[in-house]
Amino acid sequence: MTIRVLIADDQMMVRQGFTVLLNAEEGIEVVGQAVDGVEAVEKADELAPDVVLMDIRMPRLGGIDATRRIIGAPGATVRVLVLTTFDLDEYVYEALRAGASGFLLKDASADELAQAVRVVAAGDALLAPNITKRLIAEFSRVSAGPRAPRKERVGDLTERETEVLSLIAQGLSNAEIAARLIVAEQTVKTHVSRILVKLGLRDRTQAAVFAYESGLVRPSGY
Repeated sequence: MTIRVLIADDQMMVRQGFTVLLNAEEGIEVVGQAVDGVEAVEKADELAPDVVLMDIRMPRLGGIDATRRIIGAPGATVRVLVLTTFDLDEYVYEALRAGASGFLLKDASADELAQAVRVVAAGDALLAPNITKRLIAEFSRVSAGPRAPRKERVGDLTERETEVLSLIAQGLSNAEIAARLIVAEQTVKTHVSRILVKLGLRDRTQAAVFAYESGLVRPSGY
């Protein structure tokens, strides 16, 4: 199936450049462009893309609020991939909390861009290429600490599910988690699916954010 992409950025060269790069990729089609957050919300509703490439800083309505509106629309299944200039942009963490599934640097290569779109569309990637768990760790560190409701919800998970959630937050893939726990990769996929359902989360990125904000995983080594 073709992955339908909407590009939202107030810089024309960014929109056109990404459009050319993505349309050259097999299985990916850019179905629309938006010049600001307001138009991004409108076109996301009109065009029903699979993935929105969302700039954070845009006029009228910024990328964070636009992401929140798009993700929060009734029945929404679209994934948002945030575009940023700096990998430790303080607004990126807020975008992830707003519902974005990952983020990508604007200077990413064509291969990185296409791969990021594919993995976010599949819903099974933590963060886009070139970025590690350092972003989530760094900005969750300055939050107000574990949120009581989220901390309590961890108790809904089994011991093994809690272990898997912790490894997701550390940036491990399903295959890496399977190797760490010495289980089949399909077993890990089942655990991940149950974790998302029990916690009411959309994808692995949201699971990682949850793990840090609940205090299950604490930033270290940075």
